[in-house]
This record gives sequence, structure tokens and C-alpha cells, in this order.
Amino acid sequence: MTPHFNTALEGPVSELEQRLFDSKPVIERWFRQEWQDHTPPLYCEVTVRNAGFKLAPVGTNLFPDGWHNLSENALPLAAQAARATIERLCPKTRNVLIVPKSGQLSSFDMASLENLCRIFQMAKFDVRLGSIDPGLESSRELPLSGGQTLTLAPAQRERSRLRLRHFDPCTVLLNDGLERGAPGILEELHEQHLMPPLPMGTTVRRKSPGLHFYEQVSKYFAKLVGVDPWLIHPMFVHCDAPDARDKGGFGALREHIHALLGRLRHKHKEYGIAAKPFVIVKADRGPCGTGVLTVYDSGDLQRHDAVSALDLARDQLGGQVVVQEGVLTSERIGQAVAEPVIYAIGRHVVGGFYRVGAGSGRDENLHRPGASFVPLSYSGRSAGARLPNDEHDADLPDRFYAYSVMARLAMLATGHEIEALDTAFA
Repeated sequence: MTPHFNTALEGPVSELEQRLFDSKPVIERWFRQEWQDHTPPLYCEVTVRNAGFKLAPVGTNLFPDGWHNLSENALPLAAQAARATIERLCPKTRNVLIVPKSGQLSSFDMASLENLCRIFQMAKFDVRLGSIDPGLESSRELPLSGGQTLTLAPAQRERSRLRLRHFDPCTVLLNDGLERGAPGILEELHEQHLMPPLPMGTTVRRKSPGLHFYEQVSKYFAKLVGVDPWLIHPMFVHCDAPDARDKGGFGALREHIHALLGRLRHKHKEYGIAAKPFVIVKADRGPCGTGVLTVYDSGDLQRHDAVSALDLARDQLGGQVVVQEGVLTSERIGQAVAEPVIYAIGRHVVGGFYRVGAGSGRDENLHRPGASFVPLSYSGRSAGARLPNDEHDADLPDRFYAYSVMARLAMLATGHEIEALDTAFA
């Protein structure tokens, strides 16, 4: 049973949402079977886009830093999920060490860490914050907005273990995307559970394999519930990033964009969709939201922002780009466009929030500076469960359920991705 959170969705339920509602017993049984064979990441953040005619995840972040954006009443759910997940992965765990990103922590970083620590403390684990920043030589107090503090201590390597002075953790929880690369202090921790694994860091992990695994999972799932896989899967291709300063170097990228837009126009015509199709061009490697372009025509590559983004992808982010079908968002908070961001721990969806982009368009990337965040409120009931004395509430559709399904599909695909990496690095 997934929790029921209230969403900003208005208007009639779409045909796709209704199909998911009607198939709920089949879907939940299928997920139970899949979780027996595949392990999702310890935690993740999944961005979902609902265009009305299409519903799909468009980004998965394995190092979520928005825990402070969850509603207060979502934290007990998260704690239950944390307890169940850790007990399943490493049942002897008592002590948990959380490793935040190195360098200067913003007020948002500290607020997120505060809630992340609270979640694992509520799950009855002994939790500490340990930094791998070589510039931190002694413990220091991080001030929080409410007047409290968090203690950040320097982590130490002792043989095959990462620990603090007087604190020896069973599990090391990495909350740093390792944008500067994986330091040696985290390598070969044979005596501890390090989650997520190092090969999933942003400087190593590529987006295209994850998209490939999601394509496979979505095709199987679509057949299970009887829908066109395209309705839940953004098409994509990946290729080398051209030298944006060489006007003759855009040929291959233009061809990929032209071909993908042609396929999308065919799909829009098939479903009678009036909206003009577009694609998102982004670096295949690197942090979410970096070097992202909205492209309606290959001629858009001549824009100044396109040149800068492609140079960034080619010179700093691994040299390849992903051309992914763009998915509109039909949701708004007030007058601003918004997209739901779903948080999960293990196999459990635990909450989420809306990422809101004031002044942004329905086709634009909202994962950028200036975005604001609105927590999803918890309704207090589970998907499919009716409140006995509230007929009006019982008749309302659980619009969050469709989002929980998309998030779990993305989690399952990421589980496949981690398994493939484990095999490759074995």
C-alpha cells in the first residue's frame, strides 16, 4: 500500500491514470514480485512530469538533498521505510554514518541533513555526520535555522572501515554526489555497507544506461497494464557532444534531433496531440540540471546558451550528450508551473514536494537556481483505502498513486542499473 498525498492536479482523471487505478491489484502484485528479485537504491529522488496525455519520470537522483522539503507528517513514514530497508539490506546495523558533501554547506544543505538525520534517528539508529573533506581537521557545529546545531566530525579511515573518533558505524550512507570524483578514503570499504555505491557518483554514472534500463522496465510494465509504452517512457538517443565552436561539427547531433522529433511528431499525430514536440539535450554525465537545453528544431543549436551548454558537456562532463523527449508539465502552484518530485527509501515511496519555477514555461527545466518548493501534504490514508465516515473523501481519486507508480518504475530501473555496475566492477 502506498501512502496517499494530496496533489495539485485538477480536472478529470486521464485515461492513463484511470488505467493505473483499475490495474492496482495487478500492479502491486507485480512490484512485490520484482522487489524479491531486484534491490532498489537505498534512497532516491524521482522527478515526474505529467503532460495530461503522457506521464513519465524524467530524472532520478541517488543523492537527494531536499529532505527538508518533505512535509512534517511524512517523516514517520520515512522512518518506517528507513528501518525496514536497512534491516533488509544489513540487519545487524546499529550505527549509521551519513557523509555529506565536502566544502561549504549552504543553509539548504544543513536543513536537508537535519531531516535526514531525524529520519534515521526516528528509525532507532545511532546517527552521526562524518565529513571526508580534507580541510576539516576537527569537529564543528553547523547552525540550524531553529537555533539548534548539527555536529560535523572529520571521518577517519581505519583499515577497511570509515569511522569517527569513538563511533564505529555498520553502514555508511553517502549523501554526496562526488562531483569532484571518488576519494580514496571511500574505496574498498570491505567491512561496511556503503550506499549508494561509488560507481553511481555523478562523475562516473552516465544517464544513458539508466534510461536504457527504464525503457526495458517500462515496456514490460506497459504490456502488463495494457498501454502504449510511449505513454510512460520518454524516447531518447545519446551521441558525442560536438565542438560547439565548430559550425560544421553539429551534423550528427542535428540528425539525432531531427530523427527523434520526426518520431515524436508521428506519435502526436497518432494520439491527436496539438502540442508541438520538443527534445531536451543534456550532458550524459554530471549533476542533474547541468547543461540542459530545450530544443524544438535543430536550428536551436545555434543559440548562445546552446553553444555554452554543449561546450560544457564536451569539455567537462564526459563528452557525450543525451537527446531525450521533452515532457510538458500540466501542473501549477498558483500561477507558476510545477513538477512533482517523489522521495523513496528502499522500495517505499515516502513523500515528495513540488518544484516550482516562477516565470518558467511548461517545457523548461525547473531544476535550476530560483526554484521554490511546496511539500505534498499527507492525507493520512493509503492508496485504495477508504475512510469509513467521509463519503466525499472516499470518492476522490488518489491522483498521487500514478506518481508513486512512475517513481517505483524508475527505482526498479535504477536497481537494474546498480546490478549491472556491480557485475562490471566485480
